[in-house]
Amino acid sequence: MIIYLHGFDATSPGNHEKILQLQFIDPDVRFVTYSTLHPKHDMSHILKEVKRELDNSDDPNPIMVGVGLGGYWCERIAFLSGIRSVIFNPNLHPEANMIGKIDRPEEYMDIATKCVSEFRNKNQGNCMCVFSTNDETQDNKALAEELESYYPVVWDDQQAHKFKSIASHLPRMKEFKQQIQ
Repeated sequence: MIIYLHGFDATSPGNHEKILQLQFIDPDVRFVTYSTLHPKHDMSHILKEVKRELDNSDDPNPIMVGVGLGGYWCERIAFLSGIRSVIFNPNLHPEANMIGKIDRPEEYMDIATKCVSEFRNKNQGNCMCVFSTNDETQDNKALAEELESYYPVVWDDQQAHKFKSIASHLPRMKEFKQQIQ
């Protein structure tokens, strides 16, 4: 099973395309949607939905996949749920770059301080990061430097921020999903 978390643009047609591509790894792809506007509510909602999906699956190696803002949530929720994750161009600092797009961006800082301390140390190796060299919205080099001591980092020279096609990364993702934790 793969649980997919969309980015800030929940209605992007690219989400459907990514889900179809993920079905080449596992036919059981589940889409979890959230508001994107209310971080504290989003966190509890996503945790609840992911728990429900995990409870209704017998897959011994489920993973979560998230893009952009979905990557922010994916890294944290997968850790709290005890599963692996793959994040594409994760928005690691929505408290700084979502101002004017959501009601309370400061809630992301509050979430960061309330999450398990040093969760990346405890999650080491359980998340794979894919960054676009052509990201038009964020500095992926700086973000990769923030994560590379915890997780494997893969670079993509073809895709932009929304990562319309993840096809070239499917074999590596499938291998990552099949690794025993």
